[in-house]
Order: sequence, then structure tokens, then C-alpha cells
Amino acid sequence: MQARTANLLGAAALAVSDRVLADAHRKVGVSASGAAALVVASAASGLSVSELGRRVGLSQSAAARMVDSLERSGLLERRPRQGREVAVELTPEGRQAANTLLEARGAGLTGLIEELSAREQEQFADLLGKLLTRLYADVGNADLLCRLCDRASCTDGAVCPVGQAERSRE
Repeated sequence: MQARTANLLGAAALAVSDRVLADAHRKVGVSASGAAALVVASAASGLSVSELGRRVGLSQSAAARMVDSLERSGLLERRPRQGREVAVELTPEGRQAANTLLEARGAGLTGLIEELSAREQEQFADLLGKLLTRLYADVGNADLLCRLCDRASCTDGAVCPVGQAERSRE
């Protein structure tokens, strides 16, 4: 039974990921890391290229290339800070793109969840909370784990399991 459940989880996780990323590309025309960067930048303004890359799971050089691409698309811009440091900011088009991404992600996932009864949704949320707490223990980085999260919906009347795991670790 455990092997079957793990296999079902793997198939569902891959299908959900494919669905979310295909929606991101179709709606905004960006890569998976570009989509994550827009969502992260919408939640945390003024990050350095390095920090944005860290939160998206990219090396410094890959992050710089991604920011170059998003800048050419008119979605991000670099702004000088102290010394050689540069902050990354969303343009108005980038902010709209981030909102579009979150809306598309939410709609696609809500459509799947609607297959469950209200009671099943509550149980599923509890189970996902346990799984995310375990995943945080492996990943150790809430920013990376939640790079495409709609943070407002996760904390609306509830405690984010990833945030709670991070606070418990400190």
C-alpha cells in the first residue's frame, strides 16, 4: 500500500506541476524560474539578483540571465543601491504578470480541489500541511519551498505550515 500511495503522490505531483507551469507559460510567456521570480519579487520588493536567485533556486549566473530575460521582456528592472549593489523591482507590467500567474495557478488548483467534498478538502489540507512540514525539514528554505505560493491565501485565517516549521526550527 505504501508503494502505491507514494506512486500516486508522485504522479499527482508531476501532473499538478506540469499544469501550473504550462499555465504560467501560456498566460505570461515565462519559464518556470521566471514565473517564480515574478511571484517572489511581488512579495518581496528590492531583492538583489543573488537573493532573488537564491529564493528561486538558481545560481548567481543563472539568476543574472533570468533577470536579463525578464528585464528585456519589460517585467523587471534593475535599480542601483549602495555601491555596486543592484535591486530588482517589478515594473507595472511585471506586477500584473505576477498577479496573472497567481490567479491562473489558483484557478487551476481550485478546479482540482473542487473534486473533493468540503470535509475531504479540510482533511487534504491537514495532510498537505504535514507533508509540507516534512518537505521543509528536507529543503530547509521556506522561500524556496514557497516560491510560487499565494502567500495571502495560505495565511488567511490559518497558519502556514511551512512558516510554522521555519519558526519552530529557529
